[in-house]
Amino acid sequence: MIESNDITIDFETSIAPWLGKTSKIIDYYIQEEMKKEGLDLTKEQMIVLKKLNDQDGLPQHELAFLTLRNKSSLTRLLVKMENKEYLVRKQSKDDKRINKVYLTQLGQKTYHKTRPIIKNLMDTLEKNVTAFEKKQVIEILQKLQFNLTSIEASL
Repeated sequence: MIESNDITIDFETSIAPWLGKTSKIIDYYIQEEMKKEGLDLTKEQMIVLKKLNDQDGLPQHELAFLTLRNKSSLTRLLVKMENKEYLVRKQSKDDKRINKVYLTQLGQKTYHKTRPIIKNLMDTLEKNVTAFEKKQVIEILQKLQFNLTSIEASL
C-alpha cells in the first residue's frame, strides 16, 4: 500500500495492477511460444496479420484504428513487417493519399502457424475456469473498457 498526500492506493486489491500483470504474462507466453515455433513475430505483428486475414486490403488508417495504434506507430510496425515480407502496402487506385495493406503468401502462412499457439494460450488461460466465470470475467472487462473509453470520448 502506498500513501502520498493523504491518498491511499492498495495495489493488491485494485484491478489495474492485476490486469497489467496478466497482460505481461500473456505477452511473455506468446513471445516464448513464437520463438519455439521459429516464428519471427511479435504480438503486435500477429494482431496485424489477424486483422488482414479477416479483411485483406484494409486502408492503413483503418488498420491503425482497428489495432488501437496511432498512424506513425503503425507505419513503423508495417515497415518492419514489409521487410519480413509478411505484407505489402499499395497506393489506392481511387485515392492516391490512401495506402491499402495486403497479406503476402508468407504473411498468410505465418498467420496460420500462429493459430495453434493462440488456441493453446486460450486453453491454458481458461483451464479450471467455468463457463459462468468466463462469462463474468468478459462482462467485467467490457465494463472496464467502457469506463475507459467513455473517459477518452469526453476528453
